[in-house]
This record gives sequence, structure tokens and C-alpha cells, in this order.
Amino acid sequence: MPVRRNGVERKRGNRLGIWFFQTAARLTGLKGAYGLLYIVCTYYLLDLPLVRETLPYIRRRFPTHGPLRRLFDLYLLFVSQGKCLLDRFAISAGYDGIGVDIVGYDRLGELLTDDNRGFILLTAHVGSWQVAMSSLDRFDRDVYAMMRPEDNAAVREALELGTDSERIRVILTSGALGGVVEALQALESGALVTIMGDRPYDFPSVGVQFLGGEVRFPHGAFTLAAAARCPVVVLLSAKVAAYRYVVDVSNIIPPPEKVRGRGNEAITAAVQRYARILQEYVETYPLQWFVFRDIWKERGGKS
Repeated sequence: MPVRRNGVERKRGNRLGIWFFQTAARLTGLKGAYGLLYIVCTYYLLDLPLVRETLPYIRRRFPTHGPLRRLFDLYLLFVSQGKCLLDRFAISAGYDGIGVDIVGYDRLGELLTDDNRGFILLTAHVGSWQVAMSSLDRFDRDVYAMMRPEDNAAVREALELGTDSERIRVILTSGALGGVVEALQALESGALVTIMGDRPYDFPSVGVQFLGGEVRFPHGAFTLAAAARCPVVVLLSAKVAAYRYVVDVSNIIPPPEKVRGRGNEAITAAVQRYARILQEYVETYPLQWFVFRDIWKERGGKS
């Protein structure tokens, strides 16, 4: 869970904590490790900066709930993220007891039959990223994930990000031109490129409507799609049972068509379409969107 101290964002999670839950999962199974979360997650309710930053989402998503009910919603959100993290570690360790159903796979038929045509998978901080990525084996394509350098060493080591054993290759956005050249080359070779779309960080972004207010979402995925002339497939995952996920790839957004004299309107419209898809997701799975920031007050990245 990302929190800020003295204006610097850092992520929770350390080697001891990860080792503790991994050991618990080995000794008691995932179900036993899940049970420990209900105790551990009460601690996060004492983290006032984290609570302050996350409550705006809870208020917007549950406008009819009172203060105490919202705190309970917040607690359940922490527990939900903990379960998804445990599932992610289990998948990385080779556990095959978690089932994954793919919704909308038939809609990708035309895209997948053209081996020379890659496309973008636009994801979000929802469900379990690792579980969603594990479903991509069915696509039989190389996958490149564009991401910032992982600043939490414990999580990086647990997920083996950027190692030869990792199924997904990493394109660091800290590189030359933000990794755009590498991403374009990957798409031209028929590979898939995954990008997170619901936090601007310091990336160029546009203002869109989300849950009744304006937020800034990055537009890099759609700028890249316009340059590569490839579609954007929205990839969302949801934990629907103790050991089962649904991965939804049914939403396909065509590459934006820039019209002379109209600036970036096509890009903004595409980002707004993505925001609507994400809003429908959080309306269905309100406790599986893990952005622990008040994004309605953030200025986000540059335009």
C-alpha cells in the first residue's frame, strides 16, 4: 500500500512481513494466511495518513454509508488487497490451485490471428496483476510490461520482476524516451505491451471524469496506440471466489484518430472511455481497486 512520508511516496511491505505470510501460506495453506489478514489489517486503520488518502474513494463509491460503515469498508478494502497479494505470491511460487476464467477472449480472435500485429493491454491497480498476467499464456505472444523501477526490494524479489525466470519482460519507463522506442519495436514484432492506466505519477496526463469528479489519468497508452496504429485492450481482473479470478478483456478501444486542428481531443476521448470502463468495474467490484490516494485532489502529471 503506497503512503507518503514527508512528501515522498513509499510502499508498505518488507522482507520479514512477506516471509511471514509466505511461511503461513506454506504451513496453513492460502486459507489460513487469509485469516491472518483480518488481524493484521486492523493496523492499517491506525495509519491516519493512509486512511485520509483512501477515504475519498470510499465516500464516492459508498455515498450512502455513514462514517463507521465507511471505516469498515476501508478495512475490507485492506483485507481484499492482502488476499490478492497473497494470491500473487502464490502464483509466482508456482501454485496452480487458483482458477482463472477469461471473459471476452473470443473478441480478440482477429487480433490474435495476425502474428505480425501487436496490441496494448491497458491495466489498472485492480484485482491481482500477477494472476491476470498468468492468463496471458493462452495468447501465445511475447509480453512486455512498461513500468517504473520497482522501489520496494522485498516485493521485487518476491515477484522476480525483471529476472530471466519471469515470463513477462520489463520495459523501464526511466530509460531513454520513457521506453517508447522499445515498446514500438515490441508492437511491430507482434508482441503485447502492458501499461497501467489509472495513476499519472509524473507522466503526461489529461483530465477526465471518474466517480463524479475530475481526475488525471495518463494518456501514454493511447499516444503509443496512435503511433503504432494498434488497438488498446482493457485488461481487468477480479477475485470472485476464494480460489478463482475473472480476467476481462472484452473492452477494445481502437487507436485514436488525430484530426488536424483539434489537438489531442481524440486522445482525451479515448482516456475518458477507459475511465468509464474502469468506473463500471469499481461499481461491480468496489473492494478491488487498490489506489490508496486521493486522486481527485492530485494534479498528476503534465498535460
